[in-house]
Parts: sequence; structure tokens; C-alpha cells
Amino acid sequence: MLINILLVVFALAVVFFIVVSSRPADFRVSRSASFAAPPAIVFPHVNDLHKWQEWSPWAKIDLECKYTYEGPVAGVGASFSWAGNSKVGQGRMTIMESRPNDLIRIKLEFLKPFKATNTAEWTFRNEGTSTVVTWAMTGKNNFVFKAISLFMDCEKMVGPQFEQGLADLKKIVEAEA
Repeated sequence: MLINILLVVFALAVVFFIVVSSRPADFRVSRSASFAAPPAIVFPHVNDLHKWQEWSPWAKIDLECKYTYEGPVAGVGASFSWAGNSKVGQGRMTIMESRPNDLIRIKLEFLKPFKATNTAEWTFRNEGTSTVVTWAMTGKNNFVFKAISLFMDCEKMVGPQFEQGLADLKKIVEAEA
């Protein structure tokens, strides 16, 4: 009887390992919105990390979050670290690439509640009198994150926050335009 139970447990563990291992190694979450403003008005609100607190969905989740800024005010090398509650966690963002009115690439280093390093990318595409802004995050899933993705969908968790951030940024930018 005990042998049968152990064989079933072993078989379930093997199936779980196979299912988790077959999950995608990479992930991407992306949202876009059209802003009634030229890229030159939108771009500085993302390129200057000090301005993120005006529209970031995470800034509204933890009003007591502590921010530390380093490097230049904006552009390549600008960074900020945050330490917040359990919903916001702790980490650091650093702008790695900044092409005015076109692209911003950011290294995201999460420290708490889990360690991970991802990339955020912002693109600004001029379409007549509007700008299509795309906010994307990409990263790698190790075995643990693959297992977690069986029960928690990163797209469903982060996507709505990107949508909220873009909506709040849009209000600010269109009021300025």
C-alpha cells in the first residue's frame, strides 16, 4: 500500500515537473494607448523618473513608499530605487537607453517580494496629431516563476496596471498639450 502511494506521488511529481518545464521561458506584457499630443510632450513624462509619481499606478498603491533618485534627472543613467509595502515591494529602475521621442529602455530589478530582473520598454510612435505610446515589460521565467505562472497570470496582474498608468499619463499629457 505504501509503495503504491509513493509511486503515485512520484508520478505526480514527474508530471508536474514536465508541465512546469514546458511553460514558456520568456514573458511579455504590453499595452498601448493613443495620446492627443506629439511625442515631444509625452516623452519627458517617462524619461524623467521624478515625474513617474504623478501617473504611476504603483505610486497610488503605497502613498508611504520611499524613493531614492540617483544619476542624471532624466535619460540614460537616471535611476530610482523604491521601498514600499508588500504590494509594491522593493527594487530599482535604471534607464539604459533613451532616444528622444522614440524609445526608452529600462532595467527593472525587483528585490522584494521576489528577486527578478526584467526590461521595460516604452515606444512613442507619431501618428499625425497623436502619439501611440506602448509600455511593455519582458523577462525570463526560471523554474519557480514557470510554476507560479500555472496559478497566477502575469498578463492579468500587470496588464491592468499598465492600462491604468497609461490612462493617468494620458490625462496629464493631454491637459499639458
